Amino acid sequence: MDLGLIDPRLRGRTAADVMDDIVRAECKESLSKFIEYCWPIIEPAMPYTPNWHIDFICKHLEAITDGVQFEDGSYYNRLLVNVPPGCMKSLLLTCFWPLYEWGPRNMPSMRYICTSHSQDLAIRDGLKMRRVVESEWYQRLWPHVKLVADQNEKKKFENTRTGWRQAAAAGSITGNRADRILIDDPLSVSDALSDQVKETTTTWFLEAIPSRLSSPVKSAIVCIMQRLSEDDISGVILDKNLGYDHIMLPMRYDPARAAPTLLGYEDERTYEGQLLFPTRFPPEVVDRDEKIMGPWATAGQHQQSPEPRGGGIIPRDKWVLWPHEHFPEFDLVIASLDTAYTEKQSNDPSAMTVWGVWSGGEGVAQMGNYGSRAEEAQAIMERRYSQEHPKVMLVNAWTERFELHDLVQRVTETCKRYQVDTLLIENKGPGISVGQELRRLYGHEDFSVQLIDPKNQDKVARLYAVQPLFYDDLVHAPNKTWSDLVINQCATFPKAKHDDLVDTVSMGLGWLRRGGMLLRGKEWTEQLDEGRKHLGKPPAPLYRC
Repeated sequence: MDLGLIDPRLRGRTAADVMDDIVRAECKESLSKFIEYCWPIIEPAMPYTPNWHIDFICKHLEAITDGVQFEDGSYYNRLLVNVPPGCMKSLLLTCFWPLYEWGPRNMPSMRYICTSHSQDLAIRDGLKMRRVVESEWYQRLWPHVKLVADQNEKKKFENTRTGWRQAAAAGSITGNRADRILIDDPLSVSDALSDQVKETTTTWFLEAIPSRLSSPVKSAIVCIMQRLSEDDISGVILDKNLGYDHIMLPMRYDPARAAPTLLGYEDERTYEGQLLFPTRFPPEVVDRDEKIMGPWATAGQHQQSPEPRGGGIIPRDKWVLWPHEHFPEFDLVIASLDTAYTEKQSNDPSAMTVWGVWSGGEGVAQMGNYGSRAEEAQAIMERRYSQEHPKVMLVNAWTERFELHDLVQRVTETCKRYQVDTLLIENKGPGISVGQELRRLYGHEDFSVQLIDPKNQDKVARLYAVQPLFYDDLVHAPNKTWSDLVINQCATFPKAKHDDLVDTVSMGLGWLRRGGMLLRGKEWTEQLDEGRKHLGKPPAPLYRC
């Protein structure tokens, strides 16, 4: 029907034409609305499920499209998005957004390099984008976007207005420059376990990506990913403060980590634990999946944190914070050294922790006048068994890069300052050289040097071996900045950027535990019960060094 019969201004127009105009206007106004209209072409068998987080991310992508500028004249063109898997992050960034800019926003000359940890994934979403461009619906509404026949391949396709989309694997961008570089999950779960892959990907991100932009001033880089490691690309962006706006949307709302974006948008959830996408991931599904995934995968993939809340192998809350200004009087002081003497910033630094062991307990009976040696021996034994079993205190810690001579000097100064009885060094690589140099130069000092053989036990197993001491509340630490370094590194291990301090913790506490100087509650009780059977015998010394 010609609507001109109703309104002369609509002469030659049909109801379908008017509806198309409405759709065009709605799509131009809102990326979220465009996604809703476009969805049946991408996923015809699956109903579209809208959610606030999609609108949230879209608002920030629209700001890049709009060329939003800050007061200093710089453009809003760096965005990091951390969101759980299954929340449409890949399609949203590398398929719908380019379609939105080419069509509804009339920007067909825009060029996109879309990367993922697997080129096949980048190609997959490119094929979906191409299917939409060639669809009758898209061509009817935005006929100015047409693909060039001789540039219509899986990896790259081009339109007649010089715009194109190229798929690439993370780490392999060469040649072309683009207006948008879109990074979708640059690491796989298995990649995050490889230091070499992470280092290669980080180098690619820092050195290759910036050189592939059409305009260093206006072109955009957007990274959308789940957190898999403390030193993944997200960690690099945040640690180096690279100027990215950060959207962090965990599966379960964590108000302590929520923060407004640079555009002023905030997470819409109101109470802790509130789910991100309950219509797609209801509570029973999230609970089921997290049980299967375990704490590490849940923390990274769901909660966007490379550690379980509270910590991993050694949770933060398993350290007993020492509330007093002064330390107790120690029966034994040891130090644990992890050596890596080099000044190269890419290598792990050397690290040292100092530990003090003391027998806690108050109200211990004092020595007095006894009628006989037997009574005196009995009183000594009863006093010993009335004490709490020994505990350990983190007395000091540092981590720094040194050359050999400076490292030896720093270690010696630390040992003398804290009156260390025994210094532990791993018996391999640079540790042997450091141990020999310490004995040669400072063999006259009061502390002894002992080389420890890890016996091919890996780092994770060594830390697990001392984990029970933390769960029995035997490991204390003061509330200091340097102790936070140790606590944080232990909490994020084995996904931490560095593990030098962790190695000193497992070596020091492991040595004390193997030597019988730190016992779990049950072990201590059994020892006391055995000792009480022989109260008349002289007590064995608490510590053998």
